[in-house]
Amino acid sequence: MDRIFRALTDPTRRRLIERLGQGPAAVSALAEPLDMTLAAVVQHLQVLQDAGVVRSEKVGRVRTCHLVPDALRPAEDWLHARQTPWERRLDALGASLAERTTHPDPEESS
Repeated sequence: MDRIFRALTDPTRRRLIERLGQGPAAVSALAEPLDMTLAAVVQHLQVLQDAGVVRSEKVGRVRTCHLVPDALRPAEDWLHARQTPWERRLDALGASLAERTTHPDPEESS
């Protein structure tokens, strides 16, 4: 899971993931809209492959990349497990503040 989070720290890699979410693409097509060399894009894709987020296959001279289904699930599950307790705490705080607003403590106003 550390590799997934490390891979997601870079905005270029997140952009590549978003593009591959639309479907497979050749490395050259992925590199086209980016302001970097093809070699730099290949390095980013390698990080994503090492994290298990992207896979690629070479047919002839064309290397096509695919997003691996559910590859981000472990990171999503980890984040969700930490999000739920915080949401409960914030909900409780919100309810407490709402209660104080609708029913102010008479001792606090003196």
